[in-house]
Amino acid sequence: MLRAVTPTNSGRGEVGAARPPRSVSLVVPMFNEEKCVGRLLDVAIPALEEHVDEWEIVLVDDASRDTTLALARIRAEKEPRVRVLAQPSNRGLGGTLREGFAAARHEWILYSDCDLPWDLAETDRLFRAAEITGADLVSAYRLDRTGEGVLRSLYSFAYNGLVHALFGIVLRDVNFSCKLIRRSLLSGMTLRSEGSFFDAELLARCAARGAVVQQVGIDYFPRTRGLSTLSSPKTVLTILREMARYAPEIRAERRRLGAP
Repeated sequence: MLRAVTPTNSGRGEVGAARPPRSVSLVVPMFNEEKCVGRLLDVAIPALEEHVDEWEIVLVDDASRDTTLALARIRAEKEPRVRVLAQPSNRGLGGTLREGFAAARHEWILYSDCDLPWDLAETDRLFRAAEITGADLVSAYRLDRTGEGVLRSLYSFAYNGLVHALFGIVLRDVNFSCKLIRRSLLSGMTLRSEGSFFDAELLARCAARGAVVQQVGIDYFPRTRGLSTLSSPKTVLTILREMARYAPEIRAERRRLGAP
């Protein structure tokens, strides 16, 4: 079973307190995010400057049909720590994140969606959680999900339960796009999902390696720009298909590696 701890103290650490050096690659998947990409960088760059010693932002465009890629490249010309990767064809969330993770250069990988579903100033709390507990992966959960609507909340509740039953992952919010991952944990790991099953696959394969996971509750901001397709019938069907395809392989890997 995935070892996870949920903290009771939600406060930030003291400003200027001694801490280990922090090095992170923020990986952001993008598909038709022309309304969001500029705002993302306006928020992310100051947050990383404040809370991290070395950083980069890896924007991965999944063959957007709008001006997302052009806008990202304009911003990258002004800030060398912003890197833009362009996929020639649309691959889906999993394929896009795999590309970004493979390109990451720093010790930790931080994953967020482009529409700013959480305050990137919380990066400090994510690192504090890893530094205090020695976690290999910090997985955030949404403190208040009422803004999503009843149907999507029910989907998430059922999905979290299904992932728990299949893989022994006891986490409150499997698919939330706020995760801090030690890059060395991914070395030699084969991730196959092309769609939104990616988060569950990532967590399950990390669990098979005995990863320690820390949960942190944070404020959630529902999308106000662009369009989310996470709860669309097509996306849900793709998740279930990939789960059926890869679950036997993942469970066999857990047994082979002796995970509890």
